[in-house]
Amino acid sequence: MDGAQLIWREVVIEDPDGGKIILWPHLPCILMPNQIRSREIWDGLALLLSTNDFLSMKDDDINERKSPGANVEAAISSGTQFGKLLKGLRELEIDGPHIPDPEPMRLVTHAQNARGGLPIYLIEPDISEEKWVDWLSRSADMQVRISSLASRLTSNRRWKKDSAKAVSKIQHDRVIDTEMGAASATCFSWNAEEERVIGRNLSQERDMRFASRIRGALADLRDSRVDVDESSQPLLMVPVHQARLPSIEESILAWPEPETIRSMK
Repeated sequence: MDGAQLIWREVVIEDPDGGKIILWPHLPCILMPNQIRSREIWDGLALLLSTNDFLSMKDDDINERKSPGANVEAAISSGTQFGKLLKGLRELEIDGPHIPDPEPMRLVTHAQNARGGLPIYLIEPDISEEKWVDWLSRSADMQVRISSLASRLTSNRRWKKDSAKAVSKIQHDRVIDTEMGAASATCFSWNAEEERVIGRNLSQERDMRFASRIRGALADLRDSRVDVDESSQPLLMVPVHQARLPSIEESILAWPEPETIRSMK
């Protein structure tokens, strides 16, 4: 996926079993311009989060209301790669960074209030699942192996190199200014660093699992609909970090078997 573009507009995938998957690209922790938000009327929301991630997002929303900006300050002071991302974004003239991530939060609010409540699916498996625990364990082992002192020392150089590489990948869009373009490059660098520490094989394994569960969420939407008009097919909205969209799209188009998944209660 090295040649993939960083796009700003949604990708709509028609599932061969029926229904559509809307992959909508956004930048982490940034409020996106209204003009590039999806205009599709969707029937369910799938988030690339676990239950714990979702609950943390809700807690962050409560904390942000009590102490605006405190979440971002705490993350920046953590010294992590995520903190580095937020610090870089804060130097730009954009609407962000924010914690919780404003676009998924906005879509969750819409799902909870639209048409009596739309189903929300959490795509990352929970840590109670043995198969996923095995992936997490192998991922942790890889991170320990890669995150050596030498690797950390070259992190800043890699970050700058990845940002420069991202510039040619950013798709031109009339509503995207240079500041948002710079934010895209910064987010691309952060994602590249995150993916680098677990390696290509584990990344592909994770994305194929996510694709299987996304297809499963769409299947659940199809099965749970009570429309009289059978020609009406459900639409599943999936917000995805811009830099990750190409790999998620590629995994879905490999058409892995849909995994049984149910919406949140």
